[in-house]
Amino acid sequence: MRFSFSTARLVLLLGWLGSTLSLPSPGPDLENDEQNGPERGPKVITRDVCIIGGGASGTYAAVRLRELGHSVALVEREDHLGGHTRTYYDPEGRPIDYGVWVYSNNTDAARFFAHFNIATARQDFTRISEGSQRIDLRTGQRVPPPSGSVVEAMTRYAQILLQFPYLADGWDLPDPVPEDLLLSFRDFIARHNLGPAVETLTLYVQGLGDILDYPAVYVMKYFSFAVLLGIQQGFTTSASLANGRLYEAAQAELGDDVLLSSTAIAASRSADGHRILVSTPEGKQLIQADKLIIAIPPLPQNLEPFDLDDRESETFAQFGNSYYYTTVIRLPGVPNNVQILNRAVDTEYNAPVLPGAYVFYPSQVPTLFMGFFGGGDQDLSEEEVRETIIDNALQLRNAGYDVADPEILAYGNHSPFQLFVSSEAIANGFYRDLYSLQGLRKTWYTGAAWHAHDSAALWRFTERLLNERVIGG
Repeated sequence: MRFSFSTARLVLLLGWLGSTLSLPSPGPDLENDEQNGPERGPKVITRDVCIIGGGASGTYAAVRLRELGHSVALVEREDHLGGHTRTYYDPEGRPIDYGVWVYSNNTDAARFFAHFNIATARQDFTRISEGSQRIDLRTGQRVPPPSGSVVEAMTRYAQILLQFPYLADGWDLPDPVPEDLLLSFRDFIARHNLGPAVETLTLYVQGLGDILDYPAVYVMKYFSFAVLLGIQQGFTTSASLANGRLYEAAQAELGDDVLLSSTAIAASRSADGHRILVSTPEGKQLIQADKLIIAIPPLPQNLEPFDLDDRESETFAQFGNSYYYTTVIRLPGVPNNVQILNRAVDTEYNAPVLPGAYVFYPSQVPTLFMGFFGGGDQDLSEEEVRETIIDNALQLRNAGYDVADPEILAYGNHSPFQLFVSSEAIANGFYRDLYSLQGLRKTWYTGAAWHAHDSAALWRFTERLLNERVIGG
């Protein structure tokens, strides 16, 4: 969960919240693969479950399945596990999390950290004594705080969330879908007089793009009641302030069951079992598994190797997505007890103009900030993101900060980020159709598209999926 926080005052204000199948066409290559040599085909790995994607959900699934007595193979395209989790270490070895930062509190999160003997702590927000500075990062112009009562607006929002408790467990929506969930976020704000709360809400749902046009349900899924409780009670994070160590421990435990820097290139799926051909640094390997879990964003381009049928293809093709990037940036001249919020002077509710930074949040290392950046619906190159975020940082000079030579030290591309469909599609049963794919051809799915961008919530979702469907179904 990536959050930027406003002032300690906000924390106080919210104290009221209580088998043998043929692969499609690679036959000759399997027999005479250049990487593996002409005398043999790819190495064959036989497991109970193959998992595609080593982010929060896929890593959790692999660890838990092994713990429950099932053999696994986990395929991850990066050279490490962790997905959106990113930890930068400065030259003195001090960590800065600039991806997944904190976790909402539930028993599955507590158990997962405890499994690896990783101590946790509560995130302390009161450190930012000067609070939030609202600045239009296009110009450096100061922007006033929201007018009206934030407490009253957030109270109304909490009461609305309590009307839809099923949102905490996934996308099992009633039919018909309640109108409030289908409103654009703009109309939802107007209906419930939530204007004073918009800044807070949007800061906690970074990465959604032009948020006012989204169906309100996506905001409610992201800014959940668990988030409200986290604001009141504190969120969970690793005591070392290095969340990447959780995945380092998982990688060490999984050992040879993880194929890093690897991608599936062809697959044959059926009720009798699966064969997944994987490209690895050691050559092509063939995974034979009884069951398959896909824990990557279910976009057609990501799932092309998995011989999708028409039903699967038509469902996944409906998704759109946003683009989201994170950085560690050096900002000499900005005090380390100040959070810079990007707010526009000429937009509804002063929402920031994208592409652009959402916030510069100070780390525990002097002059080093976490810079969270929204691309909206634009798929930007790394160079474009770096140029824009540096331009945003330089505008702080016009706001009175003596910013000298800002420098980006770490960069993370979290795209595709939020997967979404239209309100019309939701009303017409999109998520019912999506969930009906669970177990089809002995394939199950997990990840943010199936619930929310919240690692702890995804661990809980994955735990239920494993016990109720993958193992027990």
